[in-house]
Amino acid sequence: MSKIKAILTLLFIFFLTEVFSQSDRPNIILIMADDQDWGDVGYNGHPHLKTPHLDAMAQNGAVFSRFYSAGSVCSPTRASVMTGRHPARMGICSANYGHLRDQEISLAEMVKEKGYRTGHFGKWHLGTLTRDILDANRGGKKENDLHYAPPWEHGFDVSFVTESKVPTWDPMITPSQSAEDVRATLIEGEHFGTYYWTGPEKRVTENLKGDDSRIIMDRVIPFIEKSVAQRQTFLSIIWFHAPHLPVLTGKKYKSLYSQLSDDQQHYYGVISALDEQVGRLRKKLRSLCIADNTLVFYTSDNGPETSLEVREKNISYGRAQGLTNGLRGRKRSLHEGGIRVPGIVEWPAKINPGTRVEVPCFTSDYFPTIAHILGIDINKYQRPYDGESLQPYWNKQKQKRTKALAFKFGNQLALIDNYFKLYSIYDEEYRLYDLQKDIAEENDLSSLQPKRVAVLQSLYQAWNLSVQNSNKGADY
Repeated sequence: MSKIKAILTLLFIFFLTEVFSQSDRPNIILIMADDQDWGDVGYNGHPHLKTPHLDAMAQNGAVFSRFYSAGSVCSPTRASVMTGRHPARMGICSANYGHLRDQEISLAEMVKEKGYRTGHFGKWHLGTLTRDILDANRGGKKENDLHYAPPWEHGFDVSFVTESKVPTWDPMITPSQSAEDVRATLIEGEHFGTYYWTGPEKRVTENLKGDDSRIIMDRVIPFIEKSVAQRQTFLSIIWFHAPHLPVLTGKKYKSLYSQLSDDQQHYYGVISALDEQVGRLRKKLRSLCIADNTLVFYTSDNGPETSLEVREKNISYGRAQGLTNGLRGRKRSLHEGGIRVPGIVEWPAKINPGTRVEVPCFTSDYFPTIAHILGIDINKYQRPYDGESLQPYWNKQKQKRTKALAFKFGNQLALIDNYFKLYSIYDEEYRLYDLQKDIAEENDLSSLQPKRVAVLQSLYQAWNLSVQNSNKGADY
């Protein structure tokens, strides 16, 4: 009897150890939409858009009311997610520019230290994916060989990725010009000029019809199922193409918005299709009994696009129907409409439902957050990090931001220190906004608060000097 008791005790201890180990090592999923602005979700009060699954995720987790993309266009923000560092530190200053450098430590490489299985699905946009076959904007061209930086060389075990944009319906096929952002040299109905890749020169040819968000999730689900079957914790990065132009969707999703214009039907339908896949993912996590200990982030890479015809105006037009809900600016701007984006985190085992975080946070925070949760000291990498852990904010241990959020894009600069925001073009005519009272950035307070402007200028200049040193190779 004593032997049986001893065995049972050991089994119980093993069970507790396993449970504790797993709770300290959650599965991690990072979801990012493309050009979805802060207002393009139901839970932020959109007048038409139906996003029931994102709304449910928001209700069940924490909503960051002031969440920002580190860049105002695609590639820079993605670099910030992958490294926890401002994209300017690694020379990724705009879309289709630079690449994720070999010396950078990627999120996938970091979590593999803890035994994670890693997968990347959807848009990559951090370098070219092929040397030999012409692809997308830069792939397969000798002059761009130096930008070859696929996910399988940055710590990802499984990949299903495109270099850059694709149509949101039938992603390999050129749509009509009405979908917008379709090169004039392409012929409707023929190949779009880009591919999905799974490895070196390995193009995907099957299951590429219909909704692109569904096509991506069709690859995510088996990755998760296999990870669970192998009893491996996993990191899954899902970067949807929607609602980036070219925008078009199927009849099922258009019918949800039949009372609206054709352009609105396509745009809102694309987001509802994406939302449906978020729901599919959450359902799968529940059916696999891993939902409680899976950490799921949701955001977008920047604010809404503006059609080429009206790019200088802050309005929705054509297929670029994103609403800023009164925020100034759109994609390519460092005003709020260009960088304030949806921010949700769901982790049922650790985050109380209905949590709201009013502290400003951004995509550079993902890397140090995950490091913090996994007990990894990123100081050992011996380089500056621009983000900080989000955990003390959703746990309500901190009510104010420790690090200011700094931004740099083209001739624009911005710095957000809790509710105050410094903005400038060409490092001249600094403007100061109180975002608590003036979310639309209409009232410049710089002449009334010169001392605060000077303090924020000093913070920005110190940060910018650090960025310049990074560019000179000081980090590695």
